[in-house]
Amino acid sequence: MAPIPKMMKAVQIEKTGGVEVLQYKDCPVPSPKDDEVLIKNEYLGVNYIDTYFRTGLYPNPKPMILGREGSGSIAALGAAVPASLAFANGDQVVYMGTSAYAEYAACPAGKVLKIPKGVSSSDACAALLQGLTALTLVEEAHMVQSGDWILVLAVTGGVGGWLCQILKAKGAKTIGTVGSESKVDIAKEQGANVVVIDRPGQGDVLKTVKDCTNGQGVAAVFDGVGKDSFERSLECVARKGTVASFGNASGAVEPFLISKLSAKNAKVVRPTLFNYIFTREEFEHYSEALWAMMIDKKLNIRIHDIYPLQDVAKAHTDIESRKTMGKLLLKP
Repeated sequence: MAPIPKMMKAVQIEKTGGVEVLQYKDCPVPSPKDDEVLIKNEYLGVNYIDTYFRTGLYPNPKPMILGREGSGSIAALGAAVPASLAFANGDQVVYMGTSAYAEYAACPAGKVLKIPKGVSSSDACAALLQGLTALTLVEEAHMVQSGDWILVLAVTGGVGGWLCQILKAKGAKTIGTVGSESKVDIAKEQGANVVVIDRPGQGDVLKTVKDCTNGQGVAAVFDGVGKDSFERSLECVARKGTVASFGNASGAVEPFLISKLSAKNAKVVRPTLFNYIFTREEFEHYSEALWAMMIDKKLNIRIHDIYPLQDVAKAHTDIESRKTMGKLLLKP
């Protein structure tokens, strides 16, 4: 392997704000701690959570290198990486960690996975965070059953697209919302049974839910939109149903009276992926299920675009526009 350089290109922020705070600059290549793996990045995932750190919605010490996932090859192993993981220099891997927007990243070995045969590096990076989010939502946030009616907001977005496909594989029936007519066919291709254009004067989400469910409501709402849709999500859910609020695309959900839930004995959960894959066993369990679905061609990996790392501001602008369809990747 080529020697590891001392410096690398990375995207760092020193203050919160718009895309203007994203700095493409030279930074030191990190040295892996004893329990870490140093990875030479090939692809980097762009996720909405990255914009939360950039804007300050999620506080974090500064300066910081953004990014939560990537794929590439192992460049070095920390002294105490468990032999049971069977990692070696040069292995093709995918990971979830921090400081990924860079040519190299150091990641705890427990959050690194070998990419299985039959899965490309770009597909592994595109799938890992959003695919695992969708899979754990339908298994843990609300255990979806075959035949359930489910409402998925922003169904052609990153997590929404994965949810739609996984729900179809489980035999559920999906009502999906989209922001424009141009996304309707794509939503149907991904498995949505019913598609609603969620714009004033174009579609009535609550009416569609009632029509599809004989007035009962959906078994679960998977809501990554947040503030603008939360009250409606409570209206759409059935008695004893679940509203899984997992994102803040329109802003954080405002405080509400818990007594509102008693009208339907409804449940509200605010999950994060990392608490579902906290242990190595959980991480491997769900990732193996995801790889199997990908290899069996049950999932269509939709990549919206691959941007050079120095064009990160355009990638953030695009994902915040809510007009993208599929995963946004960066390439160092």
